[in-house]
Amino acid sequence: MESREVLWTPSADRVAQARLTDYVQWLDRRHGLQVKGYEDLWHWSTQDLDGFWGSISEYFGVRFHRKPERILGSERMPGAQWFPGAELNYADHIFAGRDPGRVAIRHASELRSLDHWTWGRLALETAQMVARLRVLGVGQGDRVCAYLPNLPETVAAFLATASLGAIWSSAAPEFGARAVIDRFAQVAPKVLLAVDGYRYGGRDFDRRGAVAEIAAAIPSAPAVLTFGYLYGGGWSAEPEPEPETAAPPRVEHELSFTPVAFDHPLWILYSSGTTGLPKAIVQSQGGILLEQLKFGGLHLDASATDNVFWFTTTGWMMWNLLVGVLLTDAAIVLFDGNPGYPDLHRLWELAAAAQITTFGTSAAYLSSCAKARIEPARGRDLSRLRAVGSTGSPLSPDGFRWVYEHVGSDIWLFSTSGGTDVCTAFVGGVPTLPVRAGELQARALGAALAAWDESGQPVVGEVGELVLTRPMPSMPVAFWGDDDGVRLRESYFSTYPGVWRHGDWIELTPSGGAIIHGRSDSTINRGGVRIGTAEIYAAVLACDAVIDALVIDLGTAAGDGSIELFVVLADGTELTDELVRTLTARIRETTSPRHVPDRITAVDAVPRTLSGKLLEVPVKRILTGTPVDRVLSRESLADPAVLDGFLAAARTALADLAPDGS
Repeated sequence: MESREVLWTPSADRVAQARLTDYVQWLDRRHGLQVKGYEDLWHWSTQDLDGFWGSISEYFGVRFHRKPERILGSERMPGAQWFPGAELNYADHIFAGRDPGRVAIRHASELRSLDHWTWGRLALETAQMVARLRVLGVGQGDRVCAYLPNLPETVAAFLATASLGAIWSSAAPEFGARAVIDRFAQVAPKVLLAVDGYRYGGRDFDRRGAVAEIAAAIPSAPAVLTFGYLYGGGWSAEPEPEPETAAPPRVEHELSFTPVAFDHPLWILYSSGTTGLPKAIVQSQGGILLEQLKFGGLHLDASATDNVFWFTTTGWMMWNLLVGVLLTDAAIVLFDGNPGYPDLHRLWELAAAAQITTFGTSAAYLSSCAKARIEPARGRDLSRLRAVGSTGSPLSPDGFRWVYEHVGSDIWLFSTSGGTDVCTAFVGGVPTLPVRAGELQARALGAALAAWDESGQPVVGEVGELVLTRPMPSMPVAFWGDDDGVRLRESYFSTYPGVWRHGDWIELTPSGGAIIHGRSDSTINRGGVRIGTAEIYAAVLACDAVIDALVIDLGTAAGDGSIELFVVLADGTELTDELVRTLTARIRETTSPRHVPDRITAVDAVPRTLSGKLLEVPVKRILTGTPVDRVLSRESLADPAVLDGFLAAARTALADLAPDGS
């Protein structure tokens, strides 16, 4: 394939100042390792796992309470053993050596104007939460579940939990009660931290009834500690101590940290949960620490002069990743609310006011800004902005160009792809490499990623299954409740025993970059030619008339049947014959004539999960006859009403094809 257009190249000064450059020089001085460029460094990082991850712990000064016996005890997947014998604490590293007067967190919401917490404030708030949790009997291994917004108080609650060696798990307050129960009931929390309500899109949402319903439905009968956010008041009155407990302990300004084993659980994340109960993914204190030190320092290039923002909620792994940026010398920026309210300028206004240097968002948000003809740099000072990150779905080449034309010509734009499963990116940004339109810059250090063809052979310049042939420290240590490991093996290792199959189509480019082509379980196969749905979305969303889309292959494995494209149109636009011809031509030209949809249908909206993922496979199953309640939990959806409206429109359009699966 031809190399894609280079849109940006880092200056010599930016390369010289990058933490990655310093790390490479340190490797040479300390270990005599001479690497020739990033690709050479990546190869070493995936071939010598002991050497690479040992160097990360040494370079970033991991504070071991007990030294490890070795780096990698076993490389077997699943079941790799990292740093056996080691003890540490994640929160210990967050607070180590901090200046109490420096800013740690900048934050804003629809209820709060822009403000900040210093490291001293964060330490005090964390210590106060430690005292509350101790009164409630929380200790090492206990679960603390949070139904809280994206606020600094939530960060402090997480750090308090980690400092005690307890296990954190969170869900955003926009999750319905059933979705939260499906998650939290699995892990039997001792304490439920909950919010009284929140504001989103200018509307207030009282969650007190939902909190009562959640608490009553969790068999472990957790103690409930409520944060007064919508109605004010902060944390509820100090809880009564358990009978055998003395009076609430005096809050110390100095935090203490419980040493735990390297593989001790730090938190539990959840899959989107469209079918059955969400997978409760357990990741370790040490594994996440090592991965986030690497990601924040070397890939994100976060330093003391940075204010790093990523739009996220507490129900998405990007929140966990953003909190991990506190392991660097950068400050983080939190926002709680609707990014499109009162209009799409909201986050760009925040970028100017908070002097954001790294602006993280979704491809969908950037695409929406482009279609709405937003001019981020007009009338506001974005001079501090040096990087824009994109994730959630592939960013099209036109999306890349829009950033350089309308945000800034000297922006480092990095698109990333990874997953909740590892709480990081497999492929993404490298501050010392050029940016090519529509490409992720490179495979992440330590991620032994390959694209495999149907025979299990690695390919370059062709679309293949995204696999990891060697372990990473942040891979799940287990699924909660999966004592025999069956669900874990079925989820990642059933296709290629001993090799992680992620479920994405990826193309590795000759230049060392990568292109994500969508989920491999929603591939469209026609005439032996397979493409990912991302290619069709890229074609149709390049049209200003289309603001969202969902494509479903109602065919069989042999490719029989129909390709159905559903489009959400811009206000005032109709699906005319001319627009159908335009969209058809775009798909024919950019994919192949075989993959032109058999039908294009206009709908009001397309269904997505709470984390914003399209429901391609679930919708296909429903439209081919599987009852809705056997396919997904409505509580896992961003808006269940959207699914109902979509299915009604789809069934009307497909009356000759689809049985009633309601």
